[in-house]
Amino acid sequence: MEQFANLHIEKLPEAVYLATSDEVPGLVAQGRTITETLEIARDVARKLLEAQAEHHQQAKLMTTQDSRAG
Repeated sequence: MEQFANLHIEKLPEAVYLATSDEVPGLVAQGRTITETLEIARDVARKLLEAQAEHHQQAKLMTTQDSRAG
């Protein structure tokens, strides 16, 4: 099941993009393009959520089912 998190993406002076998320603590991703940054952020989020699940700490993210309901 897919989950969604809001990302904050900003372009840095070094001509790279930085993504962070208040909903996924610890998520920081950097890429040369927005697309690359989003792909990296997805991988980082997946790994962070897997680590949280191992420690029984689930982040409260919206699922695809929730997004269709609202």
